[in-house]
Amino acid sequence: MDYPSLAKRIAALTQGETDAVSLMATVACEVHHSDDRFDWTGFYRNVGGDLLKIGPYQGGHGCLVIPFSRGVCGAAARTGQVQLVADVARFEGHIACASSTRSELVLPVWYRGGTLLGVFDIDSNQPDAFGQEDAKALAAILASVFSQ
Repeated sequence: MDYPSLAKRIAALTQGETDAVSLMATVACEVHHSDDRFDWTGFYRNVGGDLLKIGPYQGGHGCLVIPFSRGVCGAAARTGQVQLVADVARFEGHIACASSTRSELVLPVWYRGGTLLGVFDIDSNQPDAFGQEDAKALAAILASVFSQ
């Protein structure tokens, strides 16, 4: 995966944009089409009340609402920590929005001023598809887009 090129492409496409939904849509599209491991790529937005609602995404349908108390996305929102799950079947409370998902990477997304915008979720139909390099590179890209 060529994360430096992806980061440059996303920076060029999002330069000067301040609308969070437009930024989310662009990031989801670019990341999704950058690697064959990424079968579902998108955002769940923090809408308050410890709830996430689906935002811009690429791939098949996603869950419409996820409480902070459930699933991998909920854990990322609740703890503010990256969730790197090699086997979703072993993650207690995993929500199967798609039965084909085998592994998942979810990163909290912080908006200007440190507010939790939501989470960025990447699902793969391959087991153990993600590593620390993916988490670190994607966290840097998200920070550059949403924290500026």
